[in-house]
Amino acid sequence: MPIFPFMQVDAFTDHPLGGNPCAIVFEADPLDDRQRQAIAREMNLSETAFVVRSSVADFGARYFTPAEEIPLAGHPTIATIFALIDSGRLRLTGDQTTVSLELRVGPIRVDIESSAGKVMHISMSQKKPQFLKTYLAEDVLPIFGLTAADALPNVPIQTVSTGTPQIMIPLRDLAALRQINLNIPAYVQFRQRADFFSPHLFCLQGITDSGRTFARHFGTPPDTFEDPFTGSATGGMAAYLWHYGLIDQPKFIAEQGHWLNRPGQASVEVVGPRENIETVKVGGSAVVVMRGELII
Repeated sequence: MPIFPFMQVDAFTDHPLGGNPCAIVFEADPLDDRQRQAIAREMNLSETAFVVRSSVADFGARYFTPAEEIPLAGHPTIATIFALIDSGRLRLTGDQTTVSLELRVGPIRVDIESSAGKVMHISMSQKKPQFLKTYLAEDVLPIFGLTAADALPNVPIQTVSTGTPQIMIPLRDLAALRQINLNIPAYVQFRQRADFFSPHLFCLQGITDSGRTFARHFGTPPDTFEDPFTGSATGGMAAYLWHYGLIDQPKFIAEQGHWLNRPGQASVEVVGPRENIETVKVGGSAVVVMRGELII
């Protein structure tokens, strides 16, 4: 009976049971997509990562939610790289190590900062942002139990992709974020005719003194209803904020998950001018919370 080693890693946190958990299945090439999807449902986390061989990068990975495959995701990337290092499959080359990771959207760059062999920070470079379809606040916000008055004024609601298209919904403040009450049937109908994978609602206030933004991110069953920390959407959000002049500095701390009792933080850096962003770097720390074997 085939046995696959796996780990569970909490990403975008420096302590166990914070941030966003991800299961990482190693040596997963023999598994087909049907099996990977079934395992992701079994794990029942926001995403499960499957490490595979790559002919164009140092490592390959495929990410599955409980419902479907996602082409690029942030917390599985941080978690996967951390797991590769912790398991001895990836060796550090000094205080600064750079590797390539092939995802469904193609290879991405991942930078690892370490000290005395201990990983301090992992940062992924996401794909060049694409600014896609725009939407009216009066059409979108009622789906989330809000009104157009809750939207941040003078900017559009827009789908942005740094590898995975996600709809960016800027709100006026933390109070509006608190009031979200997702109408699942209305959301499912909206998503079926829209151009995004998932919604990212955020405001220009942090939960802590170091945070510049706070966000909430949603799915529908069998996916996790609310994601503790969403690295890919954080990249899209950063590109959106920089593009529309809503932040003065291209580097900041993004926060998410505190209201779910899974506080997470990411360091974010937008690279390039506002009108032609090259990439967004999203990074953080991670911790291992589980090691085991998956028996199929």
